[in-house]
Amino acid sequence: MTAHALANNTIPEATKPIMSSTVTQVDAAVDPITDGPLFPSTLISPEVISLLPTDYTIRPMRRSDYNRGYLDVLRVLTTVGDITEEAWNQRYDWITSRNDEYYMLVICDGADRVVGTGSLIVERKFIHSLGMVGHIEDIAVEKNQQGKKLGLRIIQALDFVAAQVGCYKSILDCSEVNEGFYVKCGFKRAGLEMAHYY
Repeated sequence: MTAHALANNTIPEATKPIMSSTVTQVDAAVDPITDGPLFPSTLISPEVISLLPTDYTIRPMRRSDYNRGYLDVLRVLTTVGDITEEAWNQRYDWITSRNDEYYMLVICDGADRVVGTGSLIVERKFIHSLGMVGHIEDIAVEKNQQGKKLGLRIIQALDFVAAQVGCYKSILDCSEVNEGFYVKCGFKRAGLEMAHYY
């Protein structure tokens, strides 16, 4: 932009931002510097992207997903609690500082609302020549979005990310009632989960 344009507080037509009717209120208030993707979008399987329903997108989590209903989707899965936006931002920053460990993605509908999510946590080991294992966690799909294979696409996308970042396997825990779903996703029973809650 020229000094003349700045001084006159005008913006030449060629440099004006293109405004789309699909820009949401969330997008209008988002800072692109602090709201970048949690990890590179190139790690998401092009095949999975192509298999989503029309107008649905899959992408890395962003800070602004707090306002897109991310926590509401997790409430389908388990107890979440009352998390303020400030607390969300603190946790998001902590996760961002470990961007080679945490790969959290979301599926959004045509209105840019989060309707599904899942996480991959990469564990670095001494065994298997300093190998890495991908732990798939927190797979959740909004109740009125179930039946569209979104859960399957999330699992496929996370499994692809695990392979891309060098994991030698992906593992997950599930209840027996969900075992059939995960078998359809290519997983097989490989032991028994034990837990000690605090």
